[in-house]
Amino acid sequence: MALHGVVPPELIRLSPNPWTEPFWEAAREHRLIVPRCTACGAHRMPPSPFCPVCRSQDVEWDDHDGRGTIYTFTVIRHGVIPGLQDALPLVAAVVALDGLREIRLVGDVVDAEPEDVDVGAAVEVEWYDVRDDTTVPVWKLA
Repeated sequence: MALHGVVPPELIRLSPNPWTEPFWEAAREHRLIVPRCTACGAHRMPPSPFCPVCRSQDVEWDDHDGRGTIYTFTVIRHGVIPGLQDALPLVAAVVALDGLREIRLVGDVVDAEPEDVDVGAAVEVEWYDVRDDTTVPVWKLA
């Protein structure tokens, strides 16, 4: 399925590390997971070596249903990066995940007109299969 409002594949390059790789592996399976410290229970995003609350390195990954609300967003109308112009306008949003308000993810809002996007709008995760080995979360208005 082609999505409207996404960055062109040639501009997307991921650089996973041992702490982020589980997130990207799950994304390739169209699953959203969030790291949780097994010592204190705090969720953390982005995935990192140490819990920001207790400094533990012990982590488990919790599944999330991918629902959230737009915390903030911007509409990109002028492409300063070569190759971006044909994809404009893009809506880049910061989404607060339901049930985990301290966890926010950044991604494009797809298949929506910029004027239909607003702070507080409900969204659901959608998956953008960039390449065979790369999938990124994007957001659709719910």
